[in-house]
Amino acid sequence: MSVTKSTKPVGIEVSLAIAEAVKLAEAEVVAAYPITPQTHIVEHLSDLVANGELSAEYVPVESEQSALSACLGSSAAGARTFTATSSQGLMLMAEMVFIAPVLRLPIVMAVANRAISAPINIWNDHSDIMSIRDCGWIQFFAENGQEATDMTIISFRLAEDKNVMLPVILNLDGFTLSHFIEPILFPPQDKVRKYLPPYQTAHKLDITKPISMGLLGAPEVFTEIKKATDNALVASKKYVSKAFDEFGKIFGRQYKLVETYKTDDAETIIVTMGSISETATVAVDEMREAGEKVGLVHLRLWRPFPVDELRAAVRGAKHLAVVDRHFTPGFPEGPVATEIRALMYHEADRPKMSNFILGLGGRDVPRNHFKYIVEQVKGLGASGRQGHYEMVGVLE
Repeated sequence: MSVTKSTKPVGIEVSLAIAEAVKLAEAEVVAAYPITPQTHIVEHLSDLVANGELSAEYVPVESEQSALSACLGSSAAGARTFTATSSQGLMLMAEMVFIAPVLRLPIVMAVANRAISAPINIWNDHSDIMSIRDCGWIQFFAENGQEATDMTIISFRLAEDKNVMLPVILNLDGFTLSHFIEPILFPPQDKVRKYLPPYQTAHKLDITKPISMGLLGAPEVFTEIKKATDNALVASKKYVSKAFDEFGKIFGRQYKLVETYKTDDAETIIVTMGSISETATVAVDEMREAGEKVGLVHLRLWRPFPVDELRAAVRGAKHLAVVDRHFTPGFPEGPVATEIRALMYHEADRPKMSNFILGLGGRDVPRNHFKYIVEQVKGLGASGRQGHYEMVGVLE
């Protein structure tokens, strides 16, 4: 029996679960090139197409750039389209990545986050996605396998919303999430079809009604086109919430743009993204038992940035400890911390902010790292300093 027909949780590798979710979404075109650690996603999709479980065109291409080029064409022709990549593959794909949102093509792409060379490293951090964070795609970070599975279906629903029509990147931590076996509850096919209707677009490449896409943007129109794309991305936030709410009503699992944990009376709040959020949750529990007023904020939506929701989530805290899985060479802060510091700048009661770089190149992030972070942040009160920046775990 197909795993997606089970009414109970199924133990399955998260990468395979994402592929099964693409099957449930009834994608019509998959174009991809294998690269560690996302390979298992597209390998399983090729199996599903080959054995007839997914009625789709699987396009094996010669590079990641070609993969997204094929996706641009298939999406423009009106097909529900999926791809996946990672790290160096995303870098090779970058030229095409920036085209999709301007053409308003609702492609869904899973990115198994992995460090960018050099040195060659196949393990997890967020340097790949942060290098193209301004690409104009809606971007999520999954915390666990169930979320990655659900968010795959949600991503198609959101991307194809007539009020959105933008591509979506679903980030999942390479290996530490992509290759783990977890119990996954797959939503029933009939309910997925209720939540995700067949893809229809008003503007597509059709030889009977010819149109042009991707024409030259002269200086007289370039700024206006970019502004219009940004307006669409910013406006999509309310439809993200709508897609979450509709998913919750049908399937019983409710997601939020920003998740909070024990923040109501927290003096120190840790901000995380991705799978280390679960580790941080356990650390918060242990610190709470020791009498520390600590809470956690997990960013699920990265673009468009949930400005109001983040501000509300950290309001009242004395200290904010932002965790980055990528650093900015030549600048004393990571990208997530820089953005949060900027949006908090005009808040009258803004907390003291610190930034901690963790888990680069797959280095382990144990619970004790979060306890160390809180100790460092607590020391700011006595010193009078406004913040702290540190790469945690660097060998001297």
